[in-house]
Formats: sequence, C-alpha cells, structure tokens
Amino acid sequence: MQPNDYQISVTSFPFTAYLSLKPIISYWQRFEDDCKSSFMLCAQEISRQLKEIPEILEPITDLNALGPQHTCLIDLLMTAIFPPATHESEASGAVGPRYDASFYYTQPFKQIILNENKHLKRPLNIDEHRMLFNRVRMVYLMILEKFYQVQVPHEEFLIYTVPDYQLGLYRHYNVVLNTQFLDITLTQSLPELSEEDIQTMLDNIRDMDIWMELLPPQNFEISGFYIMNLLDVTDQEVLSSLKNDLLERDVMLAPDRFEQLQEKIRVLFKRPHLQLGVAAFHKNKSAFVNFGNKINHSFLLQSEITSSSYAGFKAIYDELVRDGEPLVIKNVENTEHLPDGVREEMLSMGIRNIVLALLRYGNDPIGILELGSPNPGDLDNFSITKVEQFLPLFSVAVNRNSEEIEARVQSVIREKFTAIHPVLEWRFREAAMNLLDKINASPIAPNPEMEAIIFPDVYPLYAVADVRGSSTERNTAILGDLVEHLQLAERILKKAVEVHSLPILDELRFSVSKHLRQLKKGVLIQDGITIFETLRTQVEPMFQFLEVTHPELVAHIQDYRNAMDPTLGILYKRRKAFEESLTLINETISEYVEQEELNAQQMYPHYFERFVTDGVEFNIYVGQSLVENQPFDLMFLRNLRLWQLMVICEVAQRTHALKPKLKVPLETTQLILIHSQPLAIRFRQDERKFDVDGAYNIRYEIVKKRIDKALVRDTEERLTQPGKIAIVYSQVREANEYLEYIEYLQNKGILTEHVEQLEVEDLQGVSGLKALRVQIKV
Repeated sequence: MQPNDYQISVTSFPFTAYLSLKPIISYWQRFEDDCKSSFMLCAQEISRQLKEIPEILEPITDLNALGPQHTCLIDLLMTAIFPPATHESEASGAVGPRYDASFYYTQPFKQIILNENKHLKRPLNIDEHRMLFNRVRMVYLMILEKFYQVQVPHEEFLIYTVPDYQLGLYRHYNVVLNTQFLDITLTQSLPELSEEDIQTMLDNIRDMDIWMELLPPQNFEISGFYIMNLLDVTDQEVLSSLKNDLLERDVMLAPDRFEQLQEKIRVLFKRPHLQLGVAAFHKNKSAFVNFGNKINHSFLLQSEITSSSYAGFKAIYDELVRDGEPLVIKNVENTEHLPDGVREEMLSMGIRNIVLALLRYGNDPIGILELGSPNPGDLDNFSITKVEQFLPLFSVAVNRNSEEIEARVQSVIREKFTAIHPVLEWRFREAAMNLLDKINASPIAPNPEMEAIIFPDVYPLYAVADVRGSSTERNTAILGDLVEHLQLAERILKKAVEVHSLPILDELRFSVSKHLRQLKKGVLIQDGITIFETLRTQVEPMFQFLEVTHPELVAHIQDYRNAMDPTLGILYKRRKAFEESLTLINETISEYVEQEELNAQQMYPHYFERFVTDGVEFNIYVGQSLVENQPFDLMFLRNLRLWQLMVICEVAQRTHALKPKLKVPLETTQLILIHSQPLAIRFRQDERKFDVDGAYNIRYEIVKKRIDKALVRDTEERLTQPGKIAIVYSQVREANEYLEYIEYLQNKGILTEHVEQLEVEDLQGVSGLKALRVQIKV
C-alpha cells in the first residue's frame, strides 16, 4: 500500500445506521422538571408535542416520512443547536448517521452543499472512495473511544471544495463535525481486542480492512445524527494553494499553469471574469521583456502594443517604483492622469477596472502584477489588502523563474558560444532565448539552428605592440641551450670511452659530436626535436648504465642532471630567460591595457579583445548595433581613436622602462591601423569567434595579418621600429585626423616634434597604404 492510499474494500457504508431524534429529545427531557432552568418551558412544550406525534421517537429510515406535522416540533428541538439568529448567516446542518442527507439546515448550508433532494453534494476535491473511507474511520474511532477507552487524536482538517454556481467558480469550506447527538450501540457481543490488536489498528490507520476484520461492522448499530458546520476558508486555502503553486518550477512559464493561477485569483476575489497579468522588468535592459514569451503573461504588454502605450505603461511603472503603493483605477474611462495610449489599450481589451502592484525582490523592482476586470468598481482600495497577501509569492516566483531562464540561457550560450564580452551579452541572450522559444514551440522537432549573430556598421580599431626580432631571439636561445646540452653529454661520453672500450659508446660520442658541428653551422627547429629524442632514448639510458659500472663517472653524470630543468628534462636556461622576458613584457602591456579598457568602456560601450603572442594585439569594434539602448555618435569613435593612440604610447614607455629587468634585452614596436569605413562582424559558431563579414571587409583582415612585416616603399627598412609608433592609413582625411591627435600629444610631451610621412610597400593583395611615423618620448 502506498503512503497516500486509503484502503477499504467495501463500496457502501458497512454499518447499520438510521436517523433518530432520540438523542436530542433526551437532551431536552433533562430540563422538563428543572424549575431553575430557563429551558423548562421549552422542554415541557416538546414533551406535550411528543405525546401528539409519538412516531417521531421511532427510527427514521426515509426523510420523506418527516412531514409538515413534524415541522413545529423539529424546529423546537433544533433550537438547542441552531439559534434562530444563525439561520441566515451560518452554514450548519443536521446530517444522518450515514452521512448522506440532511433533515434540518440553515439557508447558507442548503445553498452550499445540498442538492434538490436534500442529499449532500460530493465535494470536488474528494472522490467517493475517500469519502466512504472517512465516514467509516470516523465511526471506528468513536467505537474505540466508547467501548475500549482508547482516545485517538483525529482533529483532521477536512476541506470541502464545492462549486459556486452563482459565480461559476468554487469555494473551500472547513467541515467541522459534532457527534454529540450520535449514538453507537452493540448488536452482538463486544469483540475482544488485545493491546497488540489495538496497536495494529493504530499502526494501520489508513487500512480500514484491518479494522473491519478486528471489529466487524455488523456488531454495531449507529443512530442519531451529526451536526455539520461549514466554515468558509476559501481565502486561506487559495493563498496556501497559490504559495505551493508559486514555489514550483516553471509555474510562470507554462500558459496552462498560469491559467490555473488566474482561476484561483478569481476565486479569491469572487470575480469570475478577472484577468491576471505579470509584466517582468529587466533592469539591465531598462525595459519590460517577455523572457522568450515565457514569464510575461501581461495582458497590457502584448506583442502588438504601440510605442505610445508602452511609454505610458513605463511611466506607470516608474510611478509605482517611486511611490511604492499599488495603483487602483476604479474606472478606466473617466480616470484622470492616465496616459491615453494605456487607456486605449485597456479599453480595447475590455478592461474597465484595474489594480497594478509593484513586484519587488529584496529592494529591487522586478515587475508588475496586473488584475483587470471588465466591470468598473469590481476592484477597489479594499482589494489591495488581499493583493498584498499574495504579492510576495509572485515576486519570489518571478525572480526564481527569471533565474531559471537565465540559467538555461547561459547554458545555451556556453554550449553554442565561447566566453561572451559583456557589451555583446544582450545579443547572445536574445539569440539564446529565441532558440529556447523554437525548442519549446516544437519540442519533438529536430534541433533548431541558432540564428546568425551579425553586427552591421561597426568601426574597427586595431593596434599591436610587437616584440621586435622575437623569433630570432627565441631560435638563438634554443640553439644556445642545445649546444650546451650536447657539450655536457659529449664530455661524459668522451670520459666513458677512455675507461671502457665499448664500440657503442664511441658511436654515441660520434653522433653527439656530429650534432654539435651541425648546430654551430646553424640549425632548424625541427632538428632540435631529433636531437632531444636522441638524448632521451639513447644517451641518457647509457648514463644510467655507466653510473652502475663506472663510479668515477657518477659526479659528471650528476652535474649533467643538475643542469637540466626538473620539469622539462632538458637544458632550459637561455630559453627560460627569453620566455620570462617576453612574459614580463606581455603581462605589463596586458595589465595596463585592460585597466585602461575598463575606463574606456565608461566613455562608450564597445567590443574589445586582445591576443597575446610575441607581443599583444588589440581589436576594438564600436557602433550602434553593438549596444542595445545607447545612441552612437561619431564623436565616440574619435574619442576611442585618441584614447587608443595615448594608450599605445604609454605601452611603449612602459616596455622601455622594463629593460633593466629583462634577462634578454627585448624591444617593442607599435602600430595602429586605421579603417574608416564601417563593416560587419559575424560570430562564427564553428570557430566560436568573431570575424569580419562580407567580401569587401575581408581586405581589412588581410591588412591586419600582413602589415607588421611591411616595409617602407623603395627601402629595406621595416615600417615598425622600436621606440616609434606607425599609424597606417589609406585616406588623406584619416591622416589629417591623426595629425591633430599627434599635435595634441606633442604638446603634452608624449611624442617628438618630427613626424615622418611614408608610403608602404605593396603587400600581397593590398596596395596604396601610407603611414605616419613618430618617435615616442621614453
């Protein structure tokens, strides 16, 4: 049996039971001769009427047997339970012991739970099986208490959900049963129960079959009636149900779940035509968003909403944020100070009455809760009290679902894209949301494709600080380490040949000496790999043999090993000095530029990326399409160009200042490439990076790749030189713009007075480039 099962095999009430008025008559008879009781006269009148209609003392098996001749007496009897003043206000009734029909009731009780033949309606929330189980268990608990003196706490909070046909909704009632006038008698001998039997019953409180086996129903007879009181707990139940619903995942995302929330709100307000809406606000976008058509169930912010009504709604939102109090519009048609666009939008949807309340999470406003009605005055200032009871629940749900959607969006971004620059995150989020929409719209369809992410009309800025001669310096360091490594090995092998006449030793010595001669003539990088392989697989295993057989060589072999890098297993002295020097330059440049980049983002948001190799290169793209809600002006482009020039000058000064700290004296050259025509960049999903889009724009990428090796026309001189900055351009207006910047920096003492104006040797596929070159004061 599952924990929530209620086991009972019978399909009908198993006890003999009949309606009887004897218990209530006995109650009154106590006062018949009590002259001190105010009930004496009433009790005597009851006794008189009983003599006239004695049949009412008999068991009543058919309610139709109670006719008009009994009405006066029954009314008199029931005053002990139902004071006349409660007949129009309280929902109470006297129900037969089979718990199926009522013979006496108040008007509210009748309206709520009785059908035309006075039988109890079955509640919407409890099936017949559970109803039967409850009735049988209640009787058995009374039997235990009366005959076996075992009291079992069973204050079960029994809720009936019944339809309200007048409103077309439903209500929740707490059912309180009074068994004062219910009597249980034995029809056969009382079954004997051991303590073990009783414990078995209590341990199986959900299995009435066990109870019926130990206490056969035919041994007992039930007579009298229950008193049933119905307490309206709709508000508490709806609020509790809303809390449970709003704590569930995706409750704000699925339309059918949201309709269930709306139905419960209608029940709470007793308004069958009430509309519920939630408009979520994205603080980063400073706008209402639909979270992929998920969280936004706003009936005011629909897809076809006009810009004027959106602006009006945003103004209302700002007012709510400012005042912090819910806004009640009793009649949309004649309310003053309501933006016309919003008024027209509401009236077109049949909304004549509305309450708007701010949703907050902590101190942050996250949206608006909307309640709208077609009837003016349905919602008023008194409605706010109820709204405030469930408003925090919606705030938590909106925030949680926003976080869950954000997690799903980030998952898509991680899967489909690489690390996203903060400036562009909005566009990738938008694409991820659109993809989730496609997936949700057709969950069984093949995986939909991610939309293309293209930013048109952006201006590129390119700069590079390159380490001059880095390849030559690296090769020189590698060559020097290889030569020293081989010399150490050759020294040991020569000594080994002197003390041991193994031909293989002499062959190894010859091989190492040959490599040394080749290196001194100049070596290619791939030759180094061959040499390292020879040392690792042939020479060093021989050293292990010599250590055992010739102790006099141990000290020399240990000197060899001490000279090796413990991690790489090779001599790594000159190369290490070079790499440490290169790393110091790159880190110095990167740290400075990244800090300055943070400041530049405050000037105007832009896309920035850097690549670190033998030096550092920087790409910047700026333009309106990159930024979601901030207008772009060419002034921002000029500002970034000047900022870039100032930064690259500072880079040159900082790398020059590093020279005393460098183990290898490396120098940097500086270059800026100007491109005044806007271009488009596309995110390449296969490579997970941005690239220029379109054939014409490819020329810019070609120039970037080749310009660092460019020569001054008709010379063998490299365009880029240490201590100088080269500014490459193709249009005169570009040169004029940068000459203004250069003059400004000359005045600040950053650049020298002399400016070279040069032509650039044609590159493969590119011609007509020119350059300005100027010395940086270091």
